[in-house]
Amino acid sequence: METKAQGVVESLYDALLRGDTAAAEATMAEDVEWWFHGPRRCQYMRRLLTGEANERDRDSFRFRPRRVTAVGGPWIVAEGWEGKHAYWVHAWAVEHGVITLFREYFNTSLTVISHGQLRGGGGASSTSAVGQMGAGGGALWRSEAPAQEGRRTLPGLLLAI
Repeated sequence: METKAQGVVESLYDALLRGDTAAAEATMAEDVEWWFHGPRRCQYMRRLLTGEANERDRDSFRFRPRRVTAVGGPWIVAEGWEGKHAYWVHAWAVEHGVITLFREYFNTSLTVISHGQLRGGGGASSTSAVGQMGAGGGALWRSEAPAQEGRRTLPGLLLAI
């Protein structure tokens, strides 16, 4: 099931890179719930999927995930970065073969809660796809944005979804 959900998300990114809006639209439910955290000017995905993107938007920023990971339940997380000032994380819920919920984080240092606190342990995990949490369900995921020598590092992100 997770492999199929991951394939849906990967096909969305492939369709966006090809400029195939019909194929991108086919991966999403009609009433996708959307949540964005980051600077307003960085709402590239919203502009792409709603048709608001102009030629400059399409040429200046392309979503090329560096990693797409199934993290439990319906959740698939994609992470990408371009240069030292563009870092993004997308959390997608895929149900019945379509995307039903989307959480987007762009250039944010938001940390939800420490992994150790959620698991009742003493510290954060060194793995990125942390997986299921506790009996109540949900999932936990940690980013892997690379450190950049001699420059500002990209923010880390820990999601409890």
